Amino acid sequence: MSNNSTTLTYDANKTNYGILFAICFSHLGNDLIQSVIPTALPMLKSNYSLSFAQVGIITFCFQVTSSLLQPIVGRYTDKHPMPYSQIIGFFFSTLGIVLLSYAWSYHWILISVSLIGVGSSIFHPESSRIAFFSSGGKRSLAQSIFQIGGNTGSALGPVLLALIVTPYGQRNIIWIALVAISAQIILTYVAKWYSLVVQTSKKIKDKIIHVPDLTKKQVNSAITILLVLIFSKYIYIASITSYLQFFTMEKFGITENQAHIYLFYFLIAVAIGTLLGGYLGDKIGRKYVIWLSILGCAPFALALPYVNLFWTGVLVFIVGTIIASAFPAILVYSQELLPHKLGMVSGLFYGFAFGMGGVCAALLGWWADYSSITFIYKVVSFSPLIGIIAYYLPDMKSIHFTDEIQHQE
Repeated sequence: MSNNSTTLTYDANKTNYGILFAICFSHLGNDLIQSVIPTALPMLKSNYSLSFAQVGIITFCFQVTSSLLQPIVGRYTDKHPMPYSQIIGFFFSTLGIVLLSYAWSYHWILISVSLIGVGSSIFHPESSRIAFFSSGGKRSLAQSIFQIGGNTGSALGPVLLALIVTPYGQRNIIWIALVAISAQIILTYVAKWYSLVVQTSKKIKDKIIHVPDLTKKQVNSAITILLVLIFSKYIYIASITSYLQFFTMEKFGITENQAHIYLFYFLIAVAIGTLLGGYLGDKIGRKYVIWLSILGCAPFALALPYVNLFWTGVLVFIVGTIIASAFPAILVYSQELLPHKLGMVSGLFYGFAFGMGGVCAALLGWWADYSSITFIYKVVSFSPLIGIIAYYLPDMKSIHFTDEIQHQE
């Protein structure tokens, strides 16, 4: 399938690395904006005299707004693709960044982070679908390239805030809006290509999809297990992204800028782990990557609350690398289970991940006010052990797939 244009073509059997890297950069911009929120929490806590519970509510508002809308957006765009929706999403994120830099009160902080959450919820479902269409069959690789953009953006957030915000004040957060504008320019090109994909797909009356030979009960059971694994993964990630800076500052007496560096270690490790997980998912099977990823980080997570500052940095990096390798595999695995509903599945899993992160951050913040950050880390270090239930997932490499004709409207 192709177009007469010399610049924009679509071939379902060929990996389009140009589009993949464009959507990767856009994901970098989206998640860099998101990472401003957890990185700025120590500053916001100090500037507005907040409790840990109030800090947790900030994360909750951002992640719940981004989670609630994603399955809805995904379900709608399954039937009505919206090639320019990501640009609209970045409009909300840009507005949120501007308001956060000039927030007049705690309530304005909650409004600003909620707008960033809305932008993220619009961005992810269609972007994940674009990664799928541009994969040329290399689905785990495509999702990992897409994901590594987001993870790299998350890792850059603490560095940028340490350089341009923490030394000079909250108002300088507004410079992050330049990232959003750059991403919107890139997404104009992506949207034109995706419009071509949509037009090409409409010309095909009967579309062949590969359906796993599993009963509805087996599919529902596998989806439930994957959601439980997302919970075990994101309760621990929430403890790191929202409270690692407070933990290192409280336990080791380091400065806020020094604490940013330890969050950076974790986030850059997440980027590396995501790429490894995508590669290994195509090679050895997604079930084994999921199982080893979430369960494999448990020994290091259990040791983290008890080590010195040097080993904290080492273990944070190891945990980030291992635990992050699961998400591309989980997402592609779920898409293979429900090939009719790519947008809804992507929205569901991104949404559930963000939602769990938000709820867990709020609960952990409330709990920390009544105990301590160190105690919280001792408790949540057991959450990766839940990963043992991945044993009960069907091995998709051994499952027979049948070709089913889907009639296009």
